[in-house]
Amino acid sequence: MAQGSARGPAMFPAVQEAYGPSDLGSMPLFGGGFINFGYWRDTDLDRPLEEADRVRSQHDMYRQVLATLAPTGGLRALEVGCGLGAGAAVAVEEYGFAHVTGMDIHPEQLARAERRNSGLLGRSPDRLRFARGAAESMPFDDGAFDCLYSIEAAQHFRDLGAFAREAARVLRPGGRAVVASFFVPDGDPARPGRLAELLDTFATGLDVAHTVPELVGSLEGAGLTSVHAASIGESVWPGWDRWLSAMWEPGTWPRNFLRAFREGSLDYYTVTAQRPARER
Repeated sequence: MAQGSARGPAMFPAVQEAYGPSDLGSMPLFGGGFINFGYWRDTDLDRPLEEADRVRSQHDMYRQVLATLAPTGGLRALEVGCGLGAGAAVAVEEYGFAHVTGMDIHPEQLARAERRNSGLLGRSPDRLRFARGAAESMPFDDGAFDCLYSIEAAQHFRDLGAFAREAARVLRPGGRAVVASFFVPDGDPARPGRLAELLDTFATGLDVAHTVPELVGSLEGAGLTSVHAASIGESVWPGWDRWLSAMWEPGTWPRNFLRAFREGSLDYYTVTAQRPARER
């Protein structure tokens, strides 16, 4: 990513456009102040889905990810790519973090996050704040956080290696990280072209066809240990497609995420890692 100006870090144009003019969290695709595909494992997909199911699926994505960091009481956490801040609020209110910093590259998203969470910010100003920064260049001191998590943002990162180095830097010794997003499952060079055919977000460059081996290797190369990738695609893509089925025809781009998953071109993962308690 190019160096940012004095006004803040630079954004890839497709990212700036997608998250600037409109509030995606208010659209039927998402809703409830979240912007993720959802974690649908406990949802009955054989019945008609309601908006409450959709909101709960996005809430449950955060719960599924944050549970991997337990115990979390009294810890300081960073969310990379916090969007509208709904997940940061979940971390504060349900998981007992002493403090959560939500970081995002987009100033309009941060403004929305502060508005949406004005009550919590007013009640608990020491437990939640929002800050502007890029995943590849974080504006925090070394060892500032006990935990780092990122949900459905890594597909926008331009440089996984830089992100991994920054994640390792801002974590304290012994600190833990978890990244959840969609990745290519292997190094097949045909995958990016296929994803661009199926999905507009890859064709425009909004999403990058990172591979999960690339992310794992980047985290390990940054000195993090116990790196483990787990597929959760079966709990994501069928539910997402079922929700879309009332609004979009088969073969349209949002429903092609399930097709890409079934073809083996894309999957959804949680990737966990830890900074060693003692540096080598």
